[in-house]
Amino acid sequence: MSEEVKLFMDEAKEQMQNAITHLETELAKIRAGRANPKILNDVLVEYYGTPTPLAQVANISVPDPRTISVQPWEKQMIGPIEKAIRNANLGLNPDNNGEVIRINIPALTEERRKELVKQSRGVGETAKVSIRNARRDVIDEFKKMTKDGLPEDVAKDAEAEAQKITDSYSKKVEDILAAKEKDIMTI
Repeated sequence: MSEEVKLFMDEAKEQMQNAITHLETELAKIRAGRANPKILNDVLVEYYGTPTPLAQVANISVPDPRTISVQPWEKQMIGPIEKAIRNANLGLNPDNNGEVIRINIPALTEERRKELVKQSRGVGETAKVSIRNARRDVIDEFKKMTKDGLPEDVAKDAEAEAQKITDSYSKKVEDILAAKEKDIMTI
């Protein structure tokens, strides 16, 4: 395999790995019935006039499987943090005692679990599309290179290799989704 072909294959692998990483990040935000501080990753708090990630203005911990605890570093931030969590549309109801904000994670109903599984599958399908797009891009490059003098058998071998890599990454997506689905459906 020529250097140029190898370079394009490595680039495609990197794009596919990025799709997997993004999938894992997105799935971490989908709650599975127990407390996970990652569901608060996208919450922005108004901090001295600037939208700031919650993790930069407070300590987030999980004291037990059904509770997330948010301890602001500055007491006057309790109100804005509580407001930001409510406005984040996460379906969570923060409760503060003047020093710490506690968020109780309610048990999921069967219907809600099924919705979350559907949502997970949607995120997984997006990852698969990204992986297939990376494969398509690299195969298009091989076709261009064939027109520019790359031997056809080398191009065909490279396409077959790209397909193998695509299949392996698609299998990873399926495995990750299966684990998440099992996690969501476990009571």
